[in-house]
Amino acid sequence: MNKSPLGFFGKYLSIWVSLCIITGILLGNIFPFIFQFIADLQYENVNVIVALLIWVMIYPMMVQIDFSSLKNLGDKPKGLCITLIINWLIKPFTMAALGILFFKYLYAGLIPITEAKEYIAGLILLGIAPCTAMVFVWSKLTKGDPNYTLVQVSVNDLIMVFGFAPLAALLLGITDIIVPWKTLILSVIIYVLIPLVMGIITRKLLIGINENSLQKFSIKIEPYSMLGLLFTVILLFGFQAEMILNKPIIILLIAIPLIIQSYGIFILAYGWSYLWKVPHNIAAPASLIGTSNFFELAVAVAISIFGLNSGAALATVVGVLVEVPVMLTLVAIANKTKYKFNN
Repeated sequence: MNKSPLGFFGKYLSIWVSLCIITGILLGNIFPFIFQFIADLQYENVNVIVALLIWVMIYPMMVQIDFSSLKNLGDKPKGLCITLIINWLIKPFTMAALGILFFKYLYAGLIPITEAKEYIAGLILLGIAPCTAMVFVWSKLTKGDPNYTLVQVSVNDLIMVFGFAPLAALLLGITDIIVPWKTLILSVIIYVLIPLVMGIITRKLLIGINENSLQKFSIKIEPYSMLGLLFTVILLFGFQAEMILNKPIIILLIAIPLIIQSYGIFILAYGWSYLWKVPHNIAAPASLIGTSNFFELAVAVAISIFGLNSGAALATVVGVLVEVPVMLTLVAIANKTKYKFNN
């Protein structure tokens, strides 16, 4: 029997996240003073404990990125074109539009205006953070071209270093949220640039030994990424415990626009790939890259800008809860419709 490409933690990620949400809410109500102590461990709006956990999440992903793959940038340009346009010119704006539509208009009267702005901000941060690591899983599940997926992810990461902060500032500004540029740029340096450089250095050192060393190291550290995520979820829901118990429906209200966004972006990218006659082993990963989110980065930036107890941080964590079951259904759709593509 083949081992699941999702791994033990990844395969049941939604279950683990759900259990951590319950644990966080319970602990947050029983031991609120512990969570307050952790919340106070900050420097320049960056919580030290959460920052360490998010580094544990992000670093294993960055080790997987091989920038030497960029030499294949010109190969099969249609798939890369779809990925970049969806990720950077369409998805961020549709996510912002859905956030405004739901939290400013459809949910008007249900949620205070100040809270609604934070939920919109959280959705925006998810929308402008294209997936880095889990894309390799979705690509493998759809029998995608692994080398081409690597090119797509590498290009996305390079754009993210320079494009994330300006795009976040633009969309947050449109929604009348004051943009703390210093914190936003610091977040990109801490949670994208530094782990990316560390990943590049680690990769080169391990490849210098032999290719097998890199593979063994990646397999060994992969579970720590999931563990870092799960402990972060416990902390975030511990900080939010009182509010969630008072307003449990908020999780569902946040999830609805996220689910609509995911299916909508996939349909757009997948349909475009079909009409453009892109091979399925490129079309499926290209569509799934646009649908999936780099939720670890979104969580980190939301905490840095808005705080641990913010609606923005809560919205990004709900993104984690929604993502895996939604993505697995999209993988199933891609596999069932493979015969419609010319390969």
